[in-house]
Amino acid sequence: MIVILGAIFGAAGGGILAWRRKGKPADMALYAFVFGLLFAIAGLFLTLILHRAAM
Repeated sequence: MIVILGAIFGAAGGGILAWRRKGKPADMALYAFVFGLLFAIAGLFLTLILHRAAM
């Protein structure tokens, strides 16, 4: 669940960041993809850490 939320919020944040910087639609898509990917990976590691700590 954390991975999915990270991907969604990362993609939204990346798209908004590119839009504020007056980016073209391709820039917005690239920023959204990269930020979504990074936040999803961060969410994956957070999930693994939380799962290991619960045992």
